[in-house]
Amino acid sequence: MTECIALLRGINVGQAKRIAMADLRGLFVGLGHKNVRTLLNSGNVLFQCARPNTGKLALSIQNAIADTCGFPVPVTVVTATDLAAIIRENPLLPVAADPAKHLVAFVAHRRSLAPLRSLLKDSWTPDALAIGSQAAYLWCAAGVIDSKLSQMFARRAGETVTTRNWATVLKLQAASTGLA
Repeated sequence: MTECIALLRGINVGQAKRIAMADLRGLFVGLGHKNVRTLLNSGNVLFQCARPNTGKLALSIQNAIADTCGFPVPVTVVTATDLAAIIRENPLLPVAADPAKHLVAFVAHRRSLAPLRSLLKDSWTPDALAIGSQAAYLWCAAGVIDSKLSQMFARRAGETVTTRNWATVLKLQAASTGLA
C-alpha cells in the first residue's frame, strides 16, 4: 500500500463548499481507500491505496465529491514520497522565517508550473518566489493576504494549484510517516 495525500482546494472556507471531515473520510473509505485520516478542517486527507495513479485518484475523488456534495472541488493527490521530495527541494527555507507566511503551491500536473515561470522575471522583494520540479514556493514577508506576489500568483495559477502553508506541509509529512 502506498501512502497518499489528497489536497482539496477551497473547501470549508467561509460558508460555501462545506464538507464535514467525518463525511469526507467516509467518502474516501467508500472509494476503497484504507487508513483514511483528515488533517485540520481544510481539505487534507491522508490515505493508503494500492498502485496509485495520482491523476486518476484525483479525478475519482473530484467526481465522488461532486456526486455526493453537489459542488465541484479541485483535488490534487501526491504520494508521501513526492511530498518528501517537495519538502527537500524547497529553496526558500533560508528566507522564510514564519511558516504561516510561507506557502507551497501543489499542482496536479507538473505542466501547470510552466505558465507560472513568467512570474520569476519580476522582483517581488521583500517577497520571494521559487518554482521547483513538482511545486512552487512563495514567501510572503508581510503576510499572505497583503502580498502582491500571492495575489498575482493566485490570478495566474487559477484552479490549477492549491496552496498550503509550510506548517501544514510539515504536519502532512509527519502524519504521512506516522510521526504525528
